[in-house]
Amino acid sequence: MKIFVLTIFIVYLLKINSPVEVFADTALDVYMNDFYSKSNKASQILKEIENSLKEGSRKKVCSRQREAAKLGLLANKSLIRAFEIEGANPPMQAIKASQQRWESILNEC
Repeated sequence: MKIFVLTIFIVYLLKINSPVEVFADTALDVYMNDFYSKSNKASQILKEIENSLKEGSRKKVCSRQREAAKLGLLANKSLIRAFEIEGANPPMQAIKASQQRWESILNEC
């Protein structure tokens, strides 16, 4: 019995004293997560607007469109920053096309 208690105590001490590994996000992960979350949120807002329009409601369409566009533009900036951190060349044609699309949505209302 004493051996069992001693073994439990030693295991307990090892668990307390053993270093805990922390998985911190790198700067690249932060910007990529920001890009994905903002672009997904912007797309979700646009889908909600589309559904509202199909139902015949035009309530707060412009303000929600502007919100989605601002999120989309911020997402593009995060994507560019992630490519800069990685040291890779961003696909500028695709990013510019996306930028123009979000700016047209922003300026449409």
